Amino acid sequence: MPWFHLIIAGLLEIAWAVGLKQTAGWTRLWPSVITVALMIASFFFLSLSLRTLPIGTAYAIWTGIGAVGTALIGLYIFDEPRTVARLVCILLIVAGVVGLKLASSSQT
Repeated sequence: MPWFHLIIAGLLEIAWAVGLKQTAGWTRLWPSVITVALMIASFFFLSLSLRTLPIGTAYAIWTGIGAVGTALIGLYIFDEPRTVARLVCILLIVAGVVGLKLASSSQT
């Protein structure tokens, strides 16, 4: 269950990062309210995962899910540049997240 909570927390991190862009610097009420709610939910699920997962592993995977997901949304929804360097860096983050998961599986 802690890995499920961590994945949910990471997906919520993607949602609040995208929501943060929609707040226009916290000047739009409802996008701001929704973004704060998503932040709270993300932290809540992260905290549930930390009941049993090592903090270093959980935090790195949470931020990795958020970083990769947000970067991909930036590429495909916000039409950010799709350079080889950016894609390679995203793959390196994915490799790090997978590596941490595999290294932690033998401990939990």
